[in-house]
Amino acid sequence: MGNFEVCIRAIIFHQNKILICLHREKGYYFFPGGHLNFGESVKDALFREVKEELNATVKKYSFIGVIDNIYEEQKQKHHQINLVFHIIVDKIYGKKEIEETKKNHIAFIFFNIKRFKKEKVLPIALQKAILKWQKNKKFFWASQIYEKINQF
Repeated sequence: MGNFEVCIRAIIFHQNKILICLHREKGYYFFPGGHLNFGESVKDALFREVKEELNATVKKYSFIGVIDNIYEEQKQKHHQINLVFHIIVDKIYGKKEIEETKKNHIAFIFFNIKRFKKEKVLPIALQKAILKWQKNKKFFWASQIYEKINQF
């Protein structure tokens, strides 16, 4: 049996850099955001996740795409539907790495586009879609199936 999850992903650009999360314990990169709770609106989940993770308030947002992501982590199968938003927040941090988070297992890092292209940011289908979206600003949908997340 696997887990089915709906997740909200926030794409934040600042000074030609993109904000990425590092899972300190597991050592992989991913996009800011989190799970949609049962009975919660997508907008409320987006605003909640940004407040929880960055202590910031969403000022402007636009829905830019969907990523279907199936993967295995620690012998547990997961299926995520990621609803992806480009957002602008009330404040952005100028530091290279944002340490002031309520979630100590996560660090937030700004990657310049050159580094963003080189690193593996999960799900990779979303990473590729963001690179394309940055150029054409067109809505995207993609699907990604990993054998095991630990391979990265």
